[in-house]
Amino acid sequence: MVAEKEKYDESKVKTLSSLEHIRLRTGMYIGRLGDGNNSDDGIYVLLKEVIDNSIDEYIMGHGKKVDITLEGKTVNIRDYGRGIPLGKVVECVSVINTGAKYNDDVFQFSVGLNGVGTKAVNALSSSFKVVAYRDGEYSEATFSRGDLKSKDRGKIDGKENGTEITFTPDEEIFAEYAFNNEYIEQRLWNYAYLNRGLKLYFNKNKFESKNGLLDLLVSEVGDGASYDMAYYKGQHLEFAFTHTQAYGETYLSFVNGQFTNDGGTHQSAYREGILKGVNEYFKANYSGVDVREGIVGVVSVKLQNPVFESQTKNKLGNTEIRGWIVSDVRSAVVDFLHKNNVASSKLKDRIVQNEKLRKDLNAVKKEAKAAAKRIAFKIPHLKDCKYHFSDGKKGAGSSVFLTEGQSAGGSIIASRDVMNQAIFTLKGKPQNMYGKKRPDIYKNEELYNMMSALGIEDDIENLRYNRIIIATDADVDGFHIRNLLLTFFLNFFEELIVAGHVYILETPLFRVRNKKETMYCYSNKERDVALKALSNPEVTRFKGLGEISPKEFGQFIGEDMRLVNVDVKSVQIISKVLQFYMGKNTPERREYIMENLI
Repeated sequence: MVAEKEKYDESKVKTLSSLEHIRLRTGMYIGRLGDGNNSDDGIYVLLKEVIDNSIDEYIMGHGKKVDITLEGKTVNIRDYGRGIPLGKVVECVSVINTGAKYNDDVFQFSVGLNGVGTKAVNALSSSFKVVAYRDGEYSEATFSRGDLKSKDRGKIDGKENGTEITFTPDEEIFAEYAFNNEYIEQRLWNYAYLNRGLKLYFNKNKFESKNGLLDLLVSEVGDGASYDMAYYKGQHLEFAFTHTQAYGETYLSFVNGQFTNDGGTHQSAYREGILKGVNEYFKANYSGVDVREGIVGVVSVKLQNPVFESQTKNKLGNTEIRGWIVSDVRSAVVDFLHKNNVASSKLKDRIVQNEKLRKDLNAVKKEAKAAAKRIAFKIPHLKDCKYHFSDGKKGAGSSVFLTEGQSAGGSIIASRDVMNQAIFTLKGKPQNMYGKKRPDIYKNEELYNMMSALGIEDDIENLRYNRIIIATDADVDGFHIRNLLLTFFLNFFEELIVAGHVYILETPLFRVRNKKETMYCYSNKERDVALKALSNPEVTRFKGLGEISPKEFGQFIGEDMRLVNVDVKSVQIISKVLQFYMGKNTPERREYIMENLI
């Protein structure tokens, strides 16, 4: 006889409303949930979706100011655009696939999710209120978790046209969370850079850019630019670039105001256009590697019908835009170099220097690859997985854990998902690469093997895993190894960090249990709560990952895996941070250690 819970008949088929579906399958709409400690956490996506609608108004020439206030966990956003049509206020915030962004006459370059954004905010908020003001009239509606609670409409004096939305993210969905003002401010600066002339106010602090993406590039590189920055602004394309003394290529790319951290066709066309423009101006045939080594660039495009490779819009897929972007960038680069002789001379010197370094590096690479072949055909210390980053949707969850020692690696290997999770085991503490040159990596067997495992020994285009996860012990040695690995990535592959591929694994510090229940705690505070919750508990302090049994470890690298995304505010601070923490023992660092030792 078939058990009731295994029975599959008409009674098991459910039809959810659109807002119920958002609450049940939240990740499909806003990505990760999180608790506010990561800039990609869901509460910031909710904020973004509402502000995006205000930005769309500005792009279409309506409203030059947006007011944002945060009080505790409640956000209020007021724009001064046209305001939602009064008779459609309820539908526009609660009925999926309802909105004016399907009409190109009203919204040509939409930032937000067509017909989904504010509905997701509404569904995922414990309280949500919308008020539209139009020509002396208003219409308002209040909701809770997507359910309409009240609505009103009437006349009102002294209110400028626009839309006001107030919401509180639902703790049933997001559990314990808190907004981080720093993450909000960074988003607002991006809005300001991408929308020159727009004024945004957050808790009365003003965010405005007079020079667009040029200001963004200045904020990224500071005084580290090798020459005066190239800048171009057209109707649908805006970009800026310069070179620094850093390694690799670093890009910040945007489509209709959306940050595309995985790039896409607009970014690749932009890179190609720079190369073509440089070669045309210098009447040369420089390689792309030599022209772009050390470049920091920002690019923004406006498209009527952007096609993204995921709901969260990390990568643009439109192929038809390549031709005109390459052409416009090429022409603008040639024009810039003709008008800036000093910059063109310094750029040429940098290209020649890059060419020489590349040839020297190729000789070292050749020796390193020959040595690696003599050791083994396989990459030492790598336990690979089946799917990789290049395998499309199947490889989107691909991860590699960088672990210390065989014991830690053993626990992860025994409990990992062999389809998507690989492990690279470090033999000991890697070399401190601060102040080293790129050829030094290839002379270090372990770092070379790690680069080979990641697929980045030539460039990051062949990155084999979407997430590079540093998994070290929660002790002094573990933190030191973590810092050494971060120094390696920041020094030579900062573009991996800018693109959001590098993470730190959080594992529990304590296990608190009695005969009936076990609780894992990630902090002293969580431990204290567990001690009060359980009767007659015993406490185990995990000093190393190897102390956690494979059976236990599986739950910490599964669906509920806690990861901290490694992020940097701007490229310019990297060298300063590395110098302070990983350089020679300066008096400043000794003083800092003594002040913070206790």
